[in-house]
Amino acid sequence: MRVKKQKRHRRAVRFYTTCHGFRQPFKILCDGTFVHHLIANQIAPADTALANILGAPVKLFTTRCVHAELKRLGKSYLDSFQAARQLFTARCDHDKVKSAEACISQVIGEQNPEHFFLATQDFGMRKKFREVPAVPLIYGLRNSLHLEPPSSVQHEFVKASEEERLHATELEKKMLKNTKTILANEEAGHSCKENEGLGDQNLEMRSVKKKRNAQNMNVKDRPQFKRKRAKGPNPLSCKKRKEDRNSKPSSEKESNGDDNSLRSRAKQRKRTRKTQKLADVVNA
Repeated sequence: MRVKKQKRHRRAVRFYTTCHGFRQPFKILCDGTFVHHLIANQIAPADTALANILGAPVKLFTTRCVHAELKRLGKSYLDSFQAARQLFTARCDHDKVKSAEACISQVIGEQNPEHFFLATQDFGMRKKFREVPAVPLIYGLRNSLHLEPPSSVQHEFVKASEEERLHATELEKKMLKNTKTILANEEAGHSCKENEGLGDQNLEMRSVKKKRNAQNMNVKDRPQFKRKRAKGPNPLSCKKRKEDRNSKPSSEKESNGDDNSLRSRAKQRKRTRKTQKLADVVNA
């Protein structure tokens, strides 16, 4: 049973968030009967219990008229009066104190612009606000809290609003008619300009064709292509020639030979005349 209850509450919260724009943290407007029910059944803390139902953080609100009503009820509702004073107070514009039901109906209004969840134990008040399209209702049953599913009036209101969004309004229809007439006039003028432009283009094309025919009278029928001639090798792709380190030029060899001969001649001793005469005397 608890799982079914949670699914039902999630479905109702999703309906109000998607169709009516409710956002977290959810604001809950409590009357005196609901506050008294929380204290009598010892449902504390109240914000966590309501957050478990809605699956999101919440803020609890009351009004000054609810405070005055609880105060008038006497000592039996003293604890509930003190508990209500600890909650946030929603602003009510009326100067004189009214009944709690009249004050809450004025704060919520016909469209509930502040996106309040209404928490009450009054069956008549719940029946009244079921006909308001964007007011989710919370009530207590002994130690448990419940969120009412959306009523048939609320479902019908959402369907009607969706159909209105799909269909065009009177202003949009007028705008469409005006745009159609403007487009038709523009197309008519554009077609006339296109016909005039086509006539001018045909004349220009004829003149161009005549000039081309006159130029092509002396030109051969077949296209002439240039013959490709053989070119030299690519110097970047060729290797450089290797020089022989051992081979030396002939001039160098000849010069070396002459040097050797000169050196050999220079080494030979030159004999003087005195030595020759001594040799002759000895031989004689």
